[in-house]
Amino acid sequence: MRDLKRMARPSGHFDASRYFRGDHNLGFYNVGSAAMRALAKSIWAAHSGAPRSQSPVRNQSAVRWGIEHAMAFADVLIVNRYLEVKIVAIEVVARYHRAFTPALLGRWKRWLAGNHSANWATTDAICGELVGPLLVQYPRLAAEMRAWSKHPNMWVRRASIVGLLPLARKGQALDLLYEIAARLHKDTEDLIQKAVGWGLREAGKPDVARLERYLRANGPSIPRTTLRYAIERFPPGKRRALLAATKARTKD
Repeated sequence: MRDLKRMARPSGHFDASRYFRGDHNLGFYNVGSAAMRALAKSIWAAHSGAPRSQSPVRNQSAVRWGIEHAMAFADVLIVNRYLEVKIVAIEVVARYHRAFTPALLGRWKRWLAGNHSANWATTDAICGELVGPLLVQYPRLAAEMRAWSKHPNMWVRRASIVGLLPLARKGQALDLLYEIAARLHKDTEDLIQKAVGWGLREAGKPDVARLERYLRANGPSIPRTTLRYAIERFPPGKRRALLAATKARTKD
């Protein structure tokens, strides 16, 4: 944390808080993504035996870490209120992706369910750096996302679809993604609606015709926020046509 404070930028240069206006308990050092990744890399290097050059990390021991050491380190940091501390924790664990095991999925779910992600950026980092790569390594675990989509915690529900994106981009688990999307259409949380739209948009990359069929068949039941995110990659004319075709009809 001392290193993050040292790397902090003046809020006038970049004010991260403007992207998290509803998260009043979230703190910011205003450290950029590249600096956070570099810090995480130096922490990993200090414990991996890898060469280090100009490392910003001080007073690191020479103990060689495995995934359990990285997780123990991250368990301490993830509960911190500062966004950058959480992200560094995730980035450090991500450095051990070759050692990921199925048992880690439940531990990351506990981070989410315990509100330690606390915001969309941390949640999406957990999904993109940890959950998604794990599901790519162990595709059978993707079925766990069904239960996540029914969870009372909104961050777990968001992760149920964002965690599937690395598989969807490979054209895998599309049936599951569409199933979970349909279940989440009733969710009133704005951050869930946006995530579902994001998921549908990514599912459309390997099979755009399927996405259009899905939207036309389910359009009236899909929140407009979700729909607008889902159709972003369609040409303008097609977007207008889909918005019109999927508009809920009013009864006479």
